[in-house]
Amino acid sequence: MKHFLSLKDYNKNEIEEILNLAIKLKADKKRGVFEPILKNKSMAMIFMKNSTRTRLSCEIAMFELGGHGIYLNSSDTQMSRGESIRDSAKVMSSMVDFVSIRTYKQSDIEEFAKYSTVPVINTLSDSYHPTQLIADLLTIKEQFNHLDNLYDLKIAYIGDGNNMAHSYLMLCSIMGFDISIATPKGYEVDSEILKIAQDFAKQSNSKISITNNAKEATKDANVVVSDTWISMGQEEEKAQKLKDFKGFMVDDDVMGVAKKDAIFLHCMPAYKGYEVSSEVYDRFEDIIIQEAENRLHAQKAILCYLNNTK
Repeated sequence: MKHFLSLKDYNKNEIEEILNLAIKLKADKKRGVFEPILKNKSMAMIFMKNSTRTRLSCEIAMFELGGHGIYLNSSDTQMSRGESIRDSAKVMSSMVDFVSIRTYKQSDIEEFAKYSTVPVINTLSDSYHPTQLIADLLTIKEQFNHLDNLYDLKIAYIGDGNNMAHSYLMLCSIMGFDISIATPKGYEVDSEILKIAQDFAKQSNSKISITNNAKEATKDANVVVSDTWISMGQEEEKAQKLKDFKGFMVDDDVMGVAKKDAIFLHCMPAYKGYEVSSEVYDRFEDIIIQEAENRLHAQKAILCYLNNTK
């Protein structure tokens, strides 16, 4: 049985299998074809953090695959009243077929998975956001489908060294994309996660560059990615971050050193005038909305893949 806790647990072939499932399931939906692959199956969807795209993608994915998603917010479970993760995992997994968790600590998800008898999906932690990366990979594939080798692309991530930066490190180093990450000083990616990515990169020939200069990272990039500077639960840091992140907005100046056909991606919610200018966001809005929609197809693909490997 496999879980989906981080892309580091998957190899290139497995990620491509999930990608191809997402492509097929998206095409099926566009044709109005819905195969009940998960008929009579259920997923407990635990949300310790609020969400728009994750909530919709999880619940609709289960519905369109013939199953049922059960929403549990932070106050709905006995974990909020002190029940151990171990006991909760054992009880929930005795009743449902999948569990998805959107929370703070990656260690909590890993502990839950340790005691779960069904696949566990990380729909966001402070360390990783792997479901989003499958959606992003699908979007990149759709935008650059004309290329003989998709993995010749360079990806630039501009912003906080957060869960999205970590997840892009995993994706690129495993698949073979070159990646350049620019963060302000003091907001660099986790050193242990970077080391894991560097080990993967030795096998895939991915080039990893870490800098504190946004334009240096974006130079000759095909895909430029950003994320909110103020994550949920970190609102009290807003004033300081706005000072520290000066010069890290993805604007026309930053995009101007990327490739002429470069695209901009953002996992949303996007705060225009902070991590991305209104001009850049508006220019790439259609692709960003496409990326958001792809969360649904990615979620369905992950569920189908896990269902086949149980």
